Amino acid sequence: MQAHGVKVLGHPIHPMLIVFPLGLLVTSLVFDLICLGTGDPTWSLVAKYMIGAGVIGGLIAAVFGLMDWLAIPRGTRAKAIGAWHGSANGIVVLLFVGSWLLRVPGAAQPPASAVALSFIGVCIGAVGGWLGGELVDRLGIGVDEGANPNAPSSISGVPATRRVA
Repeated sequence: MQAHGVKVLGHPIHPMLIVFPLGLLVTSLVFDLICLGTGDPTWSLVAKYMIGAGVIGGLIAAVFGLMDWLAIPRGTRAKAIGAWHGSANGIVVLLFVGSWLLRVPGAAQPPASAVALSFIGVCIGAVGGWLGGELVDRLGIGVDEGANPNAPSSISGVPATRRVA
């Protein structure tokens, strides 16, 4: 089953965008942990900026993810998995918004509650990411029909079913 959402140059936009918020939000937790280990408040400030950028990036990726999800046929396992994937990642964004809001300007260290929300967000994000992988790798969502190791370039306009020598 190949459900196709929004693409640019033959590739779905959503998977291209998710790497940014994923990397920013996970790294923000790492920087919080460095802050807690070193006592250097600079790391907490950097983490706060990364959370802000990660949340914005996550919201942008979500728009394209929703468009992709709408293209999945109703009543399929993929539609259900997509709903769980989107819901999990929506919760991740909310948890990181909470973490961002709990941070006091100028504090030497982030509050434990902010770090806890970030940690929970990363854990749920891992599950949400796995579900996204399930959609693509197991259910073939967003994969061109006939995809194969010798398919022509996506920008060629030639269907993937046609092999290139």
